[in-house]
Amino acid sequence: MSLDENIFQQPLNKLLAALPASDYQRLLPHLKLVSLEVPQILSQAGEPIAQVYFPHNSMVSIVATMEDGSTAEVGIVSSEGMIGIPVILGNKITTTTSFVQISGAAMQMNADVLKAEFNRGGAIQTLLLSYIQAIYSELAQGAACNRLHTLDERLARWLLTVSDRVGSEDFFLTQEFISQMLGVRRSGVTVAASTLSRAGMISYHRGHINILNRENLSATSCECYRVIQNEFARLLGFLPSNRAEKFF
Repeated sequence: MSLDENIFQQPLNKLLAALPASDYQRLLPHLKLVSLEVPQILSQAGEPIAQVYFPHNSMVSIVATMEDGSTAEVGIVSSEGMIGIPVILGNKITTTTSFVQISGAAMQMNADVLKAEFNRGGAIQTLLLSYIQAIYSELAQGAACNRLHTLDERLARWLLTVSDRVGSEDFFLTQEFISQMLGVRRSGVTVAASTLSRAGMISYHRGHINILNRENLSATSCECYRVIQNEFARLLGFLPSNRAEKFF
């Protein structure tokens, strides 16, 4: 069996893997393995969604854009989820833009096909509704976090989340990009990253981030990181992570 065939038989996306075998086999003819590259746009604000995506090792940012062009990240999606939630909610148009933040693979499906499968009810509908509730909890917690917690805490939470989603302690993200995602000035990210670096939690050089002390970084992060982890585990039975970890 080739690598691609093995991926189809044993899906790396956790939502697809959580489906009963019969439901997954019904979806299989409609799934296409694709490569996602930075900064590819998967869905554009104000435009109909034609395809939905179930990422494998890629990571996608969902951002809101203001009239002056400034952006803020409102969500991250990797192997724990899907891109294209508005499709199953009855409308193909969204106010956010989804683009690839870290390159990798994903399963692609026609939006109309997924909507038809969702309307059948059963396990697919139940699973996707649970995923939507998990995402709602993540967005609500994120909104509170942005209002109530320090930038050091928020940056620690975000770095842990990115590490979880890509399944690695090493990844490449520029300070300019991080500032856009956190909705703060680049100078603020520089100060916060320097604080974490001096404490020995991370190393940062020319966009290359290495988490050196995950335990201390987790202790520095606000409680929002753990709240979101626990809610995914409660609703879906798995953590939003590519790391081998136990539930909290």
